[in-house]
Amino acid sequence: MKNLTSLLLTCILLSFISCKSSEPPVAASSATKQRVIVGAERLFTPEYLPLVKGKRVGLVTNHTGLLPDGQHLVDVLHKHPDVTLTVLFGPEHGIRGEEDNHVADGKDSKTGLPVISLYGKVRKPTAEMLQNVDVLIFDIQDIGARFYTYIATMNNVMEAAAEQGKPYLVLDRPNAIGGLYVDGPSVVKDGEPVSNQTLLPVTHGMTVGELAMMFNGERAAKNLPQAKLTVIPMQHYNRKQWYDETGLPWIKPSPNMLTLTTAAVYPATCLLEGTNVSEGRGTLQPFERIATTWTNGEELAKQLNSYQLAGVTFRPVTFVPDSIVDGIKIYPPKFMGEQCNGAEMIITDRSTFESAKAGVFILHALKTLYPEQLEWKEARMDRLWGTSKVREQLQAGLAPQEVVKKWDSELAYFKSVRSKYLLY
Repeated sequence: MKNLTSLLLTCILLSFISCKSSEPPVAASSATKQRVIVGAERLFTPEYLPLVKGKRVGLVTNHTGLLPDGQHLVDVLHKHPDVTLTVLFGPEHGIRGEEDNHVADGKDSKTGLPVISLYGKVRKPTAEMLQNVDVLIFDIQDIGARFYTYIATMNNVMEAAAEQGKPYLVLDRPNAIGGLYVDGPSVVKDGEPVSNQTLLPVTHGMTVGELAMMFNGERAAKNLPQAKLTVIPMQHYNRKQWYDETGLPWIKPSPNMLTLTTAAVYPATCLLEGTNVSEGRGTLQPFERIATTWTNGEELAKQLNSYQLAGVTFRPVTFVPDSIVDGIKIYPPKFMGEQCNGAEMIITDRSTFESAKAGVFILHALKTLYPEQLEWKEARMDRLWGTSKVREQLQAGLAPQEVVKKWDSELAYFKSVRSKYLLY
């Protein structure tokens, strides 16, 4: 009997140990993490509501301007008893994020409010457009690349606010690809004010609120009018966080920005818009693919893997671009309806992957393998980089390692300016 009791106690003890050891090690830590509170949520707190209470509001937003409970900021402001929402301003892709070309003015189907496009002939609100506006608000999710157009819209509206004497509120949201990675050729010269998005490197490692503070603050050095800017910061945000670590739901910021992986590789492969090579638009893996009708997938993947880039590997891929992606009609992609062969990027470690540098190696691989077929759309390429240096160096035969090495020291000045405006 004694032996049986001892055996039973041993079994119970082993069972307890087994149960404890099978618990996922992340359970405790994930439970203690706090969801990031975005600026849009804090707008309605006693600290910030007075900024819009009793005011006529013009709102710059799109489909990403959601509160975590699923309500859109447009609807919340429209229903609020102490706020008069008078006009909506839409960026590229429109208020609902379903346009992939220039966007026309219109009317919001839910509220009946007028919608003014800032991605057509007009990019900056005019004095007439702001006649019935006492305060302007910006609330759009950005991804963290210099050529993603939402930050240009944010800055254009801030310029209008400065010129027209309108208070401007920027409701901060996370940098989707993290707030640490700063990379790309230097665009700004030492001592030059960083007063707009054209002076940023490819990846800037800043939130829209931090960018607004920098652009506005640096305007003073150019004797330009400054906006009456208020940035409503996030809470519980750490700049080390990628978007999927914030506790916030992913809402694709534009028709081709389907996932966070798309955003991670976008700074590298969007540069292919300056060539005749497909960047994977028209598929469910946009910006993850590099292909044409005349490239060899095995050959291209081998060349790209030979560079041994950190955090990424390449494999052959074949696809046929379509004009509809994820249910949305997109701008006709390159090689639509034709079979493309090329390489697909697989991120193996996003913490070490350097997207801006990867862009140089991708261009070098294409130039090396297909010098006769590769076409450079020089004006477009130079606008994307912010400089002609990278294109000219590659065309002159400079090794990609040498190209990227040149900009490491060049970034020091931008980083010194950037550091003055970081909130987190």
